[in-house]
Amino acid sequence: MTDRAVPNLPSRSFDATVDFYGGFGFEVSYRDGGWLILGRGTVVLEFFLAPEHDPYSSWFMTSIRVHDLEELFTAVRGSGVPETQTGMPRLLPIALQEWGQRAGYLIDIDGTQLMPAAQNQLMPGLNQLNLLNRPTLMGNNPAGTLKKP
Repeated sequence: MTDRAVPNLPSRSFDATVDFYGGFGFEVSYRDGGWLILGRGTVVLEFFLAPEHDPYSSWFMTSIRVHDLEELFTAVRGSGVPETQTGMPRLLPIALQEWGQRAGYLIDIDGTQLMPAAQNQLMPGLNQLNLLNRPTLMGNNPAGTLKKP
């Protein structure tokens, strides 16, 4: 098996998390009372149970590198996640980002920001260090900050 790192993300309800991510192709590969692992192809997300988690103050985020970015976004849209600037869950469309990579944003039902990005599609002339300057929920973030309604 290849070495890898896997994000650990909060879930207020494993049933709701399975339903949400299952809507666009993630499947349960492990589940017990406090831990959940979902997979879609080679993408793996792990969740810890956090019923007290406040999605409006969440700072959790992860990048997801995929070979077919459009297919993933089509699946997410098809599951009913709206493309909008506010609320959650929400999807922000794919765009060429300032660091030279095509990416979009998905805010899940627990306020976690996922940044699906095209695998190995940096624009010529830009170096990998530009990835360090990408915006986040804690700063200049195109996905916007979350506010309680």
